[in-house]
Amino acid sequence: MYSSSLLLKTIPFFILMITTGFGFPKDSANHPQIHTETKPLKVGIIGLVHDHVHWVLGREKIGDIEIVGIVEPNTALAIKYSKQYGFSMDLVFASMQEMAKATKPEAVMAFNPVYDHLEVVEFFAPKGIDIMVEKPMAVNVAHAKKMIALAKKHQIHLMTNYETSWYASNAKAFEIIDKGDTIGKIGKIVFNTGHPGPKEIGCSKEFLAWLTDPVLNGGGALPDFGCYGANLSTYIMKGETPETVTCVTQQTKPDIYPKVADDAIIVLTYPKTQVVIQASWNWSHSRKDMAIYGKHGYVICENNEDMKIMANEKDGPKSIKANALPKGVHDPFAYFSKLVREDFPLKSYDLGSMENNLIVVQILEAAKQAAKTGQTVVWDEYFKPE
Repeated sequence: MYSSSLLLKTIPFFILMITTGFGFPKDSANHPQIHTETKPLKVGIIGLVHDHVHWVLGREKIGDIEIVGIVEPNTALAIKYSKQYGFSMDLVFASMQEMAKATKPEAVMAFNPVYDHLEVVEFFAPKGIDIMVEKPMAVNVAHAKKMIALAKKHQIHLMTNYETSWYASNAKAFEIIDKGDTIGKIGKIVFNTGHPGPKEIGCSKEFLAWLTDPVLNGGGALPDFGCYGANLSTYIMKGETPETVTCVTQQTKPDIYPKVADDAIIVLTYPKTQVVIQASWNWSHSRKDMAIYGKHGYVICENNEDMKIMANEKDGPKSIKANALPKGVHDPFAYFSKLVREDFPLKSYDLGSMENNLIVVQILEAAKQAAKTGQTVVWDEYFKPE
């Protein structure tokens, strides 16, 4: 049986709890649940074909995790990264079976195509091994539900990682809106996410091979960058699902991305709130910004730390910089180590949770349907109760 306490453990956004006071005192750095493990978490890396893997391969040696094995059948790619980061090729295996047998990892992190996330969960969940996957959690709702069912059955953590989960500005924004009266009741949230294009910014050929494939990544810019706004808005709306999903996609660079749309605008409606997600491989620059508009003010997160806040029009806006997140829970790997080892009483709609990320995948799937048909998707009609 999947206990309620374990369900709470699976929700990886403790980082916001300690930066915003969601359930912990402000001196939470001394809280007994927040401590440094003397023994690093033994992790296996599944795949080197996602360019986000550089974040963990090039991470400073903090001592909270130890990479004990890497699964990558592309030997040339493994050798290239071995030379770049200095890890031994003895750590590299051609299959999950070989790596698991030889190294016995405590947890694994998936940096493979999104389509293959399900295979990772199917293999490691029955072994009781905790799993972190890169965003989005799955390519479709069917995959997501299978992954969650396996995680619950075998009582493991299944965490989805987003770069924006570790933005100090987002944590500060959540703190501000949680107070309730700073900007007033939220009426509109706007996300602008993306960059000039994965090929244009120099993504690796291994990354491009699946990122631009409609099956392996789920559909181009829409899932690649639409997931950020879906994830953050689901947190802000406290796990509420939208009433409707509307989406328009466009293929503006068919010569570069012949199989997928490179631009998407998603509109989510809630009873008193509208969410606009502009996900694109056509921006003039890389961006992941968020604007939350209340009845009489707003909070704008321009990047990881720069923010603009306006409580009312008379006083006008002010610019601030969000304080850096505390060391030890400042990135997904530090957090994942604590998630596996410690018991965190968090909410089901937190950013890395299975519950939040099922809604994210549902939003993306509904958006694809809306774009395909040219019709707004009504949530309760499209996702009928099982």
